[in-house]
Amino acid sequence: MADIGKFVDKAYEGQDFAALVKAPVASLQGVSDKMAEALKEALGVQTVGDLARNKYVLWAQAIEALSH
Repeated sequence: MADIGKFVDKAYEGQDFAALVKAPVASLQGVSDKMAEALKEALGVQTVGDLARNKYVLWAQAIEALSH
């Protein structure tokens, strides 16, 4: 498994990717509970997987990739 300690809070470091995709978005380093609540209210994002599959995130990634 890749070293994901840089990306998730310490409590989630030992989890595999299948578990992390179901983890609360606040499990990502730098995402506070307050930010997670704002993401939930604004975009319906509750888990890491929700964030990864969010259409706005995907659109932004596509725009950025095509800008090169």
